[in-house]
Amino acid sequence: MKKLENKVAVITGANSGIGLATAKLYLEQGAKVVLAGRRLDALEEVAQDLDGDFITVRADVAKAEDNKRLIDETTKKYGKIDILFLNAGVAPPTPADQITEEHYNYVFDINVKGPILATKVALPHLNDGGSILFTNSVVTQRGFEGLGVYSASKGALRAYQRVLTAEVKPRKIRVNSIAPGPIATPIYDKMGLPQETIDEMGKGFAQQVPLGRFGTPEEIAKSALFLASDDATYINGVELEVDGGLSQI
Repeated sequence: MKKLENKVAVITGANSGIGLATAKLYLEQGAKVVLAGRRLDALEEVAQDLDGDFITVRADVAKAEDNKRLIDETTKKYGKIDILFLNAGVAPPTPADQITEEHYNYVFDINVKGPILATKVALPHLNDGGSILFTNSVVTQRGFEGLGVYSASKGALRAYQRVLTAEVKPRKIRVNSIAPGPIATPIYDKMGLPQETIDEMGKGFAQQVPLGRFGTPEEIAKSALFLASDDATYINGVELEVDGGLSQI
């Protein structure tokens, strides 16, 4: 039997990278999947290559009304939710002496406010014994120059996860997060930096990882499958580091 047979999963940031790889794996494992992303054209493009029972919903997690619409469209199509994977995130680098209010709001609205509001509207529709999963980051344990606001946002998300784990315990809902190291995803292309700079950053990150390479979205997706499945029924409140050993050195 497939690991997620007939489970309903909502995945944000699902039009590329970790979110898309996870959506594909969940579909392979029998889930009914709702793929959410900010860009309709990107969602339409990836939908052409997907097999299984799924819908796409254009939603900007930074907007309260979009989070509500995402859950409304999910429940209208599939009823209750079993897995809520709040994966959408941004990581634009800015040195401490150049941080602006606009930069701060942009990062925190997507990385912190979005998951919190999505959780709020989803909870009444989440089955007891369901699973909530966040994408966090190795940056909460290692200091990388220029990523102060991003690191702070992920630290806030980890703190929120701990409280949420306690609040949903009467319903036996498990709350976990994945903390990837450097992963080969489009997030680096969205940093607004020249390609040369991105390539140099990539080399620098890879050299710091004990395994000596970037991870892949598919490797993170396998962890997301494990944590959402019945293989992890006694794993709750943890942050699973999938970083090639970067956080341990």
